[in-house]
Amino acid sequence: MSPPPPSLGRSRRRAAQAPDTALDDTELVAARAALAQGRWQAARTLLTRTGDDWDSRGHRVAVLAVEPYSAAWARDWLLAEPESADARVLLALAQVQRALRGKEKPFRAREACLAAAAPAPADPTPWLGLLMLERTLGTEAEAARIFEEVRARYADHHHAHHLMIARIAERRACSGPDPLHEVYDFANEWAERAPADSPLAILPVVAHAERYRVLAAAGHEPADPAGSGHWSGRRARQVMKAAFDWWLEWEHEGHPRRLVDLNFLAHAKVCEGRGAEAAALFHRIGEHLTAAPWSYPDRDPYTAFRAARDNALGTA
Repeated sequence: MSPPPPSLGRSRRRAAQAPDTALDDTELVAARAALAQGRWQAARTLLTRTGDDWDSRGHRVAVLAVEPYSAAWARDWLLAEPESADARVLLALAQVQRALRGKEKPFRAREACLAAAAPAPADPTPWLGLLMLERTLGTEAEAARIFEEVRARYADHHHAHHLMIARIAERRACSGPDPLHEVYDFANEWAERAPADSPLAILPVVAHAERYRVLAAAGHEPADPAGSGHWSGRRARQVMKAAFDWWLEWEHEGHPRRLVDLNFLAHAKVCEGRGAEAAALFHRIGEHLTAAPWSYPDRDPYTAFRAARDNALGTA
């Protein structure tokens, strides 16, 4: 057998190195693999066990929905179990993903999310799907309205807060650095409102990374975040210290998206030049990198993560 063309080999390597949105959730990885083969029963079992742990439910449905044929298999599931709220929400978020890829009309994805929300009024997950859609394709006002729908059902929804910060950070992209930009106030407000042990304490760090993404894309910051002064101001240093101190005291081993927070925090510590603190975070992260923020503004996340980790751990 002849070897694959070089371009195919590179694409396979990139696929192998791509961040896995399932993070360290092995049950989710197994259910996703089964769903890819049309065996939706594993997804049903997983979501039944997840129950009303809304952060876990949102994370798991969102990851399953990215699988290219999840919409088709969710429809099969609905044919077998027409009353299944889990099947409806998976179909809704799968249609959102298709709309974001240009494979589905956005209004159909919106209709699917509202159809999933109607029989499950306590579940924020269909509204999370709508927020994912409007964050990219809708107005900020509509995204803010849907964010409040999520919060009305679960005030500390992790993924929803991250989506709104990313959207607000995009205001006035061409105005240049502004330490008083409203994304920082938004993040600080919700971090302060949350319980002391809530991972929303990391939101101010997320706000700094998201605003850097916007500024760098507009040419106001260098393409190498570690070469930017974005993390060196007094307010930024205070934010990074407070977030790291929170992690030392309150780290949540069981939160489904804790590795998202750890990646944002490690990235911030690298950019701040705090190698020892970054190293402690990299030890916790292991191989579970996330695309955001290592891809900011336009970098290969795997390469950026490995270089930063190797440097922090002294293995470069």
